[in-house]
Amino acid sequence: MAIDFSRLELKDALDLAILIEQEARERYEEFARIVGGRYAGDAADMFREMARNEAKHESQLADRRRTAFGDAARKVTRAMFEDVEAPEVTKPRVFMSARQAMEVALASEEKAWEFFDKALAHVKDPYVKVLFQELRGEEAQHAALVRAKLEKLPPGPDLEEEDADEPGTDPGN
Repeated sequence: MAIDFSRLELKDALDLAILIEQEARERYEEFARIVGGRYAGDAADMFREMARNEAKHESQLADRRRTAFGDAARKVTRAMFEDVEAPEVTKPRVFMSARQAMEVALASEEKAWEFFDKALAHVKDPYVKVLFQELRGEEAQHAALVRAKLEKLPPGPDLEEEDADEPGTDPGN
């Protein structure tokens, strides 16, 4: 079942936004487990940091929803969307660098911005329109923060997946 943005009401839009953040948080937590931690500031640390950011935004949206609508039932479910902001499940690699992890995060933030931007063309409810404009702006800010982090990352050396197959780069050697 797809979401009809032209009929979306504010409560449902908030539920959608909460679920999008939840999906992204869970995916980043999964990625942190997959890549494992090798050292401070590695890919796992980057993914854990992104998971914390998504959890914070999820919590803020949930507070806003609770304040406006209490415990009203949800109509929007995760079955109605997939991978709006969550990175693609095929992205993590055991030997990812912090830079690769941040590039995955950047692509996810840009993907979320595009989702809200495209949805805005179909939204009729003025309150939902304002919310989606706000969410699109936040995704742009998140992308800018990730870009700034990317610029601060040291240029290596870092063991990256494509290096793992080269002679002499096996971490077991």
